[in-house]
Amino acid sequence: MAVYLDHNATTPPLPAARAALAEALEAGGNPSSVHEAGRAARRRVEAARAAVAELVCAFPAELIFTSGGSEANALALRGAVAANGVKTIIASATAHESILANAMDAAAAGGARLMHLPATSEGSIDLAALETALAVEGPTLVSVLLANNETGVFQPVKDIAVRVHAAGGLLHVDAAQVAGRIPVNMRELGADMLTLSAHKMGGVTGAGALVVVDGVKLDRQIAGGGQELGRRAGTENVAAIAAFGAAAADHADWTKTAALRDRMEAALIAAVPEAVIHGRDAHRLPNTSMFGLAGVAGETQMMAMDLAGFAVSSGAACSSGKVKASHVLTAMGASHPGDAIRVSLGPDTLEAEIDGFVAVWTRFAKAALARRVAEAA
Repeated sequence: MAVYLDHNATTPPLPAARAALAEALEAGGNPSSVHEAGRAARRRVEAARAAVAELVCAFPAELIFTSGGSEANALALRGAVAANGVKTIIASATAHESILANAMDAAAAGGARLMHLPATSEGSIDLAALETALAVEGPTLVSVLLANNETGVFQPVKDIAVRVHAAGGLLHVDAAQVAGRIPVNMRELGADMLTLSAHKMGGVTGAGALVVVDGVKLDRQIAGGGQELGRRAGTENVAAIAAFGAAAADHADWTKTAALRDRMEAALIAAVPEAVIHGRDAHRLPNTSMFGLAGVAGETQMMAMDLAGFAVSSGAACSSGKVKASHVLTAMGASHPGDAIRVSLGPDTLEAEIDGFVAVWTRFAKAALARRVAEAA
């Protein structure tokens, strides 16, 4: 069985989430129905809403369940523009594809301008560029990742929030890779909207959430029934939502992954000094490392690791199958943005698994370097 080192793509469901999923599937019921089966389903949904809201220090009424993080980002970006008279959307150049694509569509549909913020070489937003962007006329909507899904680099969201709110703007923060791994308090962050994803934290695919602070206007993007207080129509995915709530209430301990990640990176650099670790000196998610070898495509590295029994990725899972350079590394100014892989550890990752991965990648990298020397001779 392969050693799974791709937790930023999806984390296997926790036992509590599996149990909640099975129980909800067995019980059935439509949460909009008024009979007992429907009321029981509604109780499951509302219990999960309370648990997920508590995880990020929000109120249950502020939380809208969606089909996942991408839909939550779409709802935030598309739903807030006209409702709040937004004239400018500002997104980080290193943001997730679902932010970049929906920002573009929201700007086009709402007649707003779209601006992309440059990143530093370590992957952080250029705050001076943000201040310049916020000086434009009219209300702004700024969208950033709390931590990057590829490099794990955190953004200075509190500092960003101060600047955005001083300019009278709104701040949307995608915390999909963070919530359930390390503490998230959306009030302390200063986020007006916050995106969450169940399967990144031990829930299952098919459930996510957008938390919207009371007072922020939002136009629904899916019309139909009155679900989610009229903010997102469609029958709730009760089983996935129940698992989401269980994962939020009983999430795993990710603290040990930082030491394992650092051990791995130190061993890689010691064995292969030519290796490049992106964002190494920045504040990062404790489980995430993106590194590579110049001249060796990320796809090639990923496939070699897969054949050796290690599941890693060459970028965001939403871009799997696409052979292209990472837009995140490109925005960071990396000289070889297509020559990297992402290793993302989980709460149950073992030292022996990391040592095994280091040994395999080191052999692969040294063989690649030897071939390069031979070809140049």
